[in-house]
Amino acid sequence: MREPMEMFPAVTTIAQTIQLSLSPVFMLAGIGAILNVLVARLARVVDRARALERLQPVLNSEDRVHHGWELRLLDWRMKVINTALFLCVSSAIATCSVVALLFVGELAHLHIGTVVGVMFIMAMLLLVSGLIMFLVEVRLSLRATYVRNDILGRRLS
Repeated sequence: MREPMEMFPAVTTIAQTIQLSLSPVFMLAGIGAILNVLVARLARVVDRARALERLQPVLNSEDRVHHGWELRLLDWRMKVINTALFLCVSSAIATCSVVALLFVGELAHLHIGTVVGVMFIMAMLLLVSGLIMFLVEVRLSLRATYVRNDILGRRLS
C-alpha cells in the first residue's frame, strides 16, 4: 500500500506535466486561428450563394447557366469547408484529450504514454487532413474568381 504522501503528486511533478502540456496548448491556439479562417471563408461562400440564388429569377439564360455553374461550385466549396472544419475540430478535441490524459496519467500514476502518443499522432493527422481540405477549398475558390473574357471585351492569348 502506498504511503499517504505518495498518493498526492509533488508540485514539481505537476509543474513538469504543465510543461509537457504546453506544446499541445500552443497547437490548440493554432487550430483556433485555422478555425477562424475556415468559418470566415464559409460565411463568404454562403453569402455569395444566397446572392446568386436571389438573382436567379431575373437572369437571362446565358447568365443563368453561368450562375448555375457557380452555385454548384459554391455548394461543393461549402461541403469541403465543412469537412475541413470537422477535421480541425476533431484535431482540437484529440489535442484536449492529450492534455487531459497527461494529467490523469500523472495524477493516477498510470503508464499511458503509448495512449498519449497515439492520441497526439491522431490529432496531428486530423489537423493535416483538415489543412489538406483547406488547400482543396482554396483551389476550388480560384475556379470561380476569374473575370470572364466577354466582360473584359477581349480574348486572352
